[in-house]
Amino acid sequence: MSTYVEQPVPVGLRDAVSCGWVQEVSAQGHVQRVLPDGCLDLIWRDGVLEMAGPDTGPRLVPLAPGGVAGLRMRPGTARLLLGDVPAAELRDRQVELGELWGPRARPVLDRLATSARPAEASALLVDLARALLPEYRHDAAVAEAVRLLGAPRPPSAAALSEHLGLSVRQLRRRFTAAVGYGPSTLVNVLRFQRARSLDAAHLAELAATAGYADQAHLSRQVRRLSGLTAAELLSGRTRAGCAARRS
Repeated sequence: MSTYVEQPVPVGLRDAVSCGWVQEVSAQGHVQRVLPDGCLDLIWRDGVLEMAGPDTGPRLVPLAPGGVAGLRMRPGTARLLLGDVPAAELRDRQVELGELWGPRARPVLDRLATSARPAEASALLVDLARALLPEYRHDAAVAEAVRLLGAPRPPSAAALSEHLGLSVRQLRRRFTAAVGYGPSTLVNVLRFQRARSLDAAHLAELAATAGYADQAHLSRQVRRLSGLTAAELLSGRTRAGCAARRS
């Protein structure tokens, strides 16, 4: 068993950071189903600080008893923590921060080593992100693309490129570097997350409301991204176990 709680971040961070979070795992341990959401997370667990890149499929992660702390970045804002490292290099991977930052990671690790509770570690991760904010180079075009692609009826790549004043190739290059994968993959992930958040009496209703072509389209995408059937997703039986994206 485990409990998962999200914590709000300061106003100045909210364009880049979705939340801080903590997860407490009971003495029996817990197996976490990690589902794609388009985000990157900075995770402190068992004395290790890792960057978890964007997932393209589900993972089952066994968790030992204890606490985990994390900081969740919004899609397209990975540069706050990664700098010039493309987010695509972390796709479906978890990489220790020291490997990405080198010696710069040592002061962060030393401070975290003195944190006895996950909530304290989560607050330290928020402080880290806030300290990096002055160096952050926001990509307004990517942010606008992510916003538009999150709609139930997202624009095509050509329409999106025209709207942003970029070629399709330029948009894909900048988008993949910032998000971790291309626009079409993010559309699938955000639509899947939208379906998870909706209440609907029938799968056909859920498919239409979430933006799928039909119920069969919903079923295929849910199976690919979660390893679950659409009926399981709709029932809500698995939502508690999938609440925390990472660990």
